[in-house]
Amino acid sequence: MTVWMAALPALAAGVAGGWLLARGRRRLPVRFALMVNAGLLIAAAVVAALAVSGGVAQAAAPAGSAEGGGNWAALLGAAVAVAGSSIGAAIAVAYTGAAALAAMSERPELFGRAMVVVGLAEGIAIYGLIVAIILIGRA
Repeated sequence: MTVWMAALPALAAGVAGGWLLARGRRRLPVRFALMVNAGLLIAAAVVAALAVSGGVAQAAAPAGSAEGGGNWAALLGAAVAVAGSSIGAAIAVAYTGAAALAAMSERPELFGRAMVVVGLAEGIAIYGLIVAIILIGRA
């Protein structure tokens, strides 16, 4: 958070400088944006190189654990269950919601039925959350 707060004045100055450059010229803002993107690419490459060249990281052993391992497979399964069910629910709600709005625009009395279908699609995420809670409880 401190890094973002320190970078905020530089970001504001960059936006103001870009706005001032764009006022009367056409090609200069594009060149400015390309230079900023190139600088960000170089900074990202430096950060990636530092991350890759670092040593092996090891987590501290949890309190009360003799071997310090824990049941990582159950936690990974919980994460996959929540992520997969949330993505599936988002796709299902997108399609059913669009179809429900199209149907309600023609016949407004279909509101109740349409919302039930959208709610059933949202239930997929709830099932994934329940599976994750069960897996975390056994970890």
